[in-house]
Amino acid sequence: MIARHLQRLNILARSLQTSGLPISVDARWDYPLDEGISRKVSEIEPYLVIKDTHYHSAIRRSTISNTDWKLIQNCPAPLLLVKPREFAARPRVVAAIDPVHSDDPPGALDREILSCAREICAAMTGELHLFHAFDPSPAIAAAATAVVTPIAVPVRKVTEALEHKHREALDDLLSGVELGSYELHVHQGPPHQLLIALAIQLIADVVVMGAISRRSSRTRFVGGTAERVPDHLPSDLLIVKYD
Repeated sequence: MIARHLQRLNILARSLQTSGLPISVDARWDYPLDEGISRKVSEIEPYLVIKDTHYHSAIRRSTISNTDWKLIQNCPAPLLLVKPREFAARPRVVAAIDPVHSDDPPGALDREILSCAREICAAMTGELHLFHAFDPSPAIAAAATAVVTPIAVPVRKVTEALEHKHREALDDLLSGVELGSYELHVHQGPPHQLLIALAIQLIADVVVMGAISRRSSRTRFVGGTAERVPDHLPSDLLIVKYD
């Protein structure tokens, strides 16, 4: 069985080899699949891991397998989930950033996201879009419960103050990176819903987002927007992680 898989891989690699690219193939018997892939990744330390996934419709959503989810959580290299669709002549790349994330105070993850998105755009003459969303609901709820006697919560002031904080953080982040031309999208509301809506609106080809891994003695998981987005995106998804 391994020999048959190697034969198939060599056939697929042949067209790339004839164009001058150095190609190697490997097939393994391993279980579970995600751990087998991660073991291979740890051995060769690649710049990028690319895996196929599928998108059907808004109703059926993406087919994100258990292997995909495990790789999102545990793959030690950046992970690109690719869907069977053609790129535009000038691909649209959306970089989802969050400069006020409490688990990334130095902004290292955001800078890595921006770097990856910029490289994709440069290689493919793409169009770069930066996305950030903030949800004022938790701050408004906190303001409402912080007082003993019921009073009207100044929703507009709370929202304006929060937006000012987020825009200042964005300015600080973007002033320290060289991106060339880009379009900035700042929205108010649930980030995962707004990111999906923007990707659909732009007909994005690639969405680049970060996932901060949290470790404990028994498990490792990826929290935040990264857990809610993959099933709904019509585009390819590049996951950049930061430990």
